[in-house]
Amino acid sequence: MVSRRTLPNEEELIKSAQQGSLDAFAVLYEHYLPLVFSRVRYLVPEDDLEDVTQDVFIATMRSLKTFRGEAKFSTWLRVLTSRQIAEYYRRRRHPEAPLAENFHAPSDPRMTEEAILLRQAFRRLPKKYQEILLLRFAEEMPFLEIASLKNCTLEASKSLFRRAVHALSKLVASNE
Repeated sequence: MVSRRTLPNEEELIKSAQQGSLDAFAVLYEHYLPLVFSRVRYLVPEDDLEDVTQDVFIATMRSLKTFRGEAKFSTWLRVLTSRQIAEYYRRRRHPEAPLAENFHAPSDPRMTEEAILLRQAFRRLPKKYQEILLLRFAEEMPFLEIASLKNCTLEASKSLFRRAVHALSKLVASNE
């Protein structure tokens, strides 16, 4: 489960990290690692999971001075994570290679053919569907919190989630 607890003195830690404190950055890293790792795990092949997660935190360290606190730090980090995942695919995708070639046989024997098909279908979903599924499954965020984050009603967040699950189911079924 991704940690949902609030980080005490987060604002002070961020300011200290922005001023170069590695200790403050280490606390932020330890707190947010499960969130980033879980999100990345749903979007990249298992073989590259640790590298992409590391890339996210390197980018975080480099970009931290640009964080102005206008949004929650977790929201800013979520956007940065998505950018790093997109960069991962830009670096690895060859224009002539079909999408399926980006998914190699995983080193983890638990990763089945069905899981690979699910990941491929997920990548074909509209971004808004990908995001709600990641918030709900990868981050285990409650619908009420998703609604607050997305600035919509509880029912709207649940409805979007149901549409996303339905769309994913249709894409998986069409690949079988």
